[in-house]
Amino acid sequence: MSDRGSDPAGARTVAPRSQTQPSFEPQPPQPPQPFGSYPAADVTWLLKDLGDAALERPLDEREEAIQGGRHYSEMLPVEYRPSEAYQALFIEALHSSAQRVAAAVAAVGDQIVERRGPEVVLASLARAGTPIGVLIRRWLRFRHGIDTPHYTLSIIRGRGIDLVAVRWLLARHRAETIQFVDGWTGKGAILRELVAACDGLHVAGLRPDLAVLADPGHCTDLFGTRDDFLIPSACLNATVSGLVSRTVLNDRFVGPGDFHGAKWYRELAGEDVSNLFVDTVTAAFDSVGETAGKPPWSTESAAESARRERCAPTWAGLAAVRTIQDRFGIADSNLVKPGVGETTRVLLRRVPWKVLINPDRARDLGPVLLLARERGVEIVEDLTMVYSACGIIRPLAADPAGAAIAPGTPVARSSGERQDPT
Repeated sequence: MSDRGSDPAGARTVAPRSQTQPSFEPQPPQPPQPFGSYPAADVTWLLKDLGDAALERPLDEREEAIQGGRHYSEMLPVEYRPSEAYQALFIEALHSSAQRVAAAVAAVGDQIVERRGPEVVLASLARAGTPIGVLIRRWLRFRHGIDTPHYTLSIIRGRGIDLVAVRWLLARHRAETIQFVDGWTGKGAILRELVAACDGLHVAGLRPDLAVLADPGHCTDLFGTRDDFLIPSACLNATVSGLVSRTVLNDRFVGPGDFHGAKWYRELAGEDVSNLFVDTVTAAFDSVGETAGKPPWSTESAAESARRERCAPTWAGLAAVRTIQDRFGIADSNLVKPGVGETTRVLLRRVPWKVLINPDRARDLGPVLLLARERGVEIVEDLTMVYSACGIIRPLAADPAGAAIAPGTPVARSSGERQDPT
């Protein structure tokens, strides 16, 4: 990113990179064909198909393993099967937010072309970034007439980006054309992981600029909006992400020369709304057009509006998380998941303790509130919160004497926190 600002968690300005290119495997793996439920033209998955590997664990068992020190990428959560009421809310949220999502796609897509040029190559970060990458690709074709290549690859907190996939990309595309894409920001952990990965590769022109649909954490200067609103692709798991699981890095199934792995849940095809989501938003492009995201009283384009709003990232989201940690006595910031998208993830595949909401934005939170009620999670209103919602995972840690630490007990923050699994 050209100007990331000051990151209190350690992200930094990237030093000039070496002009030397890294060595590549002579025979890098080929992406699985076919894979996932999106049309092949929309995305190429740089992932190893793990087939029928038994990786799923019940939520309670998986949570205990993660908080006990096992890395989250070694196993998968059991796929959430939505209730009829939740499915109905998803459809309602999709149709009510389609134009808003389309406007944000247009705004960030126009900025990507401005920054990278017409030869841009989209590299979305699986899975949250995958449907957003599909939409940005469609917008670039709709608005700019560009048939942009779109690949999706894995990045894992604490283990980094899939270097086999990055090298596969660099063997086929110029580094300066590659644009990384994700869905939204929370605390900025993925961006920091991306910065570290690009620094370590020392490839001229490969920049860790992260384009996102929504940046409520104020972590990047390449975004469609900084509003914290419900993006329908955050409402579900595989069934809104091409029927593909989250990514896996487990030595039993992924070798040193393999792409990171994932599973294709073909058996969920009857519940798949992946293409419904992207098709519904794409249909809203006509109403967005050249006035993408422009309020009716404004004469500036969406890209101009975003450019005006753009400033050095403040990492305000991370500061908000620290305030929540202090309020509830939570040592590990990885248990605090700010933003509507991250809150939904907590409710879908973790063991939640509380959900904080800003009641002034409750109209955007229907699916979050329904999931919280279905799982019996306490909802706490907080008018001072900069986010619309924040999920808190139930701490399962024990003190040195072996007694469980009750949530809310004042504790010092850990300086060596685990890497975050959501």
